Amino acid sequence: MSLPIQPNPLQEPAPEAGRPSEDARARLLQAGLHLFAQQGYSKTSTRELAEAASVNVASISYYFGDKAGLYRAVFIEPMGSPEADLARFNGTDLTLTQVLRGFYDSFLEPLRRGDEARLCMKLHFREMLEPTGLCELGITDGIRPLHEALLDQLCRHFKLKGPDTDLQRLAICLAGLGVHMHVGRDISDALVPGINDGAQALDTWSERLVLFGLAMVRAEAARRGMDSAGLD
Repeated sequence: MSLPIQPNPLQEPAPEAGRPSEDARARLLQAGLHLFAQQGYSKTSTRELAEAASVNVASISYYFGDKAGLYRAVFIEPMGSPEADLARFNGTDLTLTQVLRGFYDSFLEPLRRGDEARLCMKLHFREMLEPTGLCELGITDGIRPLHEALLDQLCRHFKLKGPDTDLQRLAICLAGLGVHMHVGRDISDALVPGINDGAQALDTWSERLVLFGLAMVRAEAARRGMDSAGLD
């Protein structure tokens, strides 16, 4: 799959009539998210993408290299960068509560964009069914760094030199709470209508995820025969 290329000012397509050229890339990303999520990569043509974004077909090559480059950008960019997510919880002086708050904020922040998050999740599910190789990239460049950073924080608070298998299990279970906010959104809406409604819903979820995450950490500390008083 081709990687996105940097724009070449000598090859920039002419601005569309009545549409500023500076937001053409953003319109292509939005059009790509909708079409790729609904139809998949192979069934979406460059002409459809250009028409939906109200740009020239040449704009896809200019901003992304080709259709594969646009697909990669659509798959990765809306979910945020791993660097920004790591910055939320990777400090060496953070309490465990602060670590978990930053960790879960990295899951919840994309959900604040509403329908875009649902389309992103639909696209990621479609990628699992119709793989192009980006799932592996997402694990390597996105999920693994967050998992390892969380393990480092858990090791620090458990005073371990390195993670053992049970600490790996704990990290996976902690992440599972955040993942379910995406993959289980429709299910939670059906089970408890209104639980995700309103401007404060995600703020409440953030508080509860931290609370429940701390309970899981303390349960593992108790299983190890540790004093969990300092795990906060």
